[in-house]
Amino acid sequence: MLSARSLFQEIVDNDDSFQLFCSIAASGEAQGGWENARIAALVPDAMRDLAPKIIRHGADEDKHGRIFHALLRKRGLEAVPVPPETDYTMLLERRGIGLAHDKLRRQEALSEEDIVVYLAHSRVTEQRAADQMDMLVKHFGDHPVVGKAIHMISNDEDNHLAYCHEELLRLARAGHGRTIHRVLRESALAEIAVYRDVSLAVMDHMGRLLHWPAPKAALLAAGIRAMYAYERFSGWHRMVDLRMPERRDALGGAPATTPEFA
Repeated sequence: MLSARSLFQEIVDNDDSFQLFCSIAASGEAQGGWENARIAALVPDAMRDLAPKIIRHGADEDKHGRIFHALLRKRGLEAVPVPPETDYTMLLERRGIGLAHDKLRRQEALSEEDIVVYLAHSRVTEQRAADQMDMLVKHFGDHPVVGKAIHMISNDEDNHLAYCHEELLRLARAGHGRTIHRVLRESALAEIAVYRDVSLAVMDHMGRLLHWPAPKAALLAAGIRAMYAYERFSGWHRMVDLRMPERRDALGGAPATTPEFA
């Protein structure tokens, strides 16, 4: 029977598909680490209190990248180039979602609205990340190879999501509510389309590596498109609501590390 658990098990068990999976994940985390580091360096003076949390966010993303590289090393594998059609972060940027990399490469301070855009965009993408990690913890949290890494990353993603909720609520009270609402909606609607396209591309690559029969590949593609239809109809709303999280000041401390993933 085709299930999330059986599908991921198949990917993990094969060196080629596992190599591609970890390479895509590591690349995305590295991009996130770079973006957060640049944003922290360019935070406007009026919002410098956010810089340590943004730095912590970036440090977590860098750590996740190291974790995926460590998983590759344990299998005697190296990272492979990421197919551009599977590059989630790049495709979001091309749609104008988040802060453009050109802006982040400059040595000019960001505006307060830029920081609001960053946090709203992050609230959407961190929801996706948290949902994915929840699914992996459910099905693979006890896996002897990837289980520990999954739990660590999942905890970090929950912290990132809590941080976005808390800071956006604070900024809404400070008068940025209209901008937050607009950017959340734009980001969510763009993200669900990019996630659909990336998911289809990743499954296409996995299918070729794992020699999936055409009916299996078609069934998976249909499932991805059905999920997009649901998200476009109503599911995207979960990405734009704001509520005070149970985890307060989730990024207020130093990032957790483990020697094996250093």
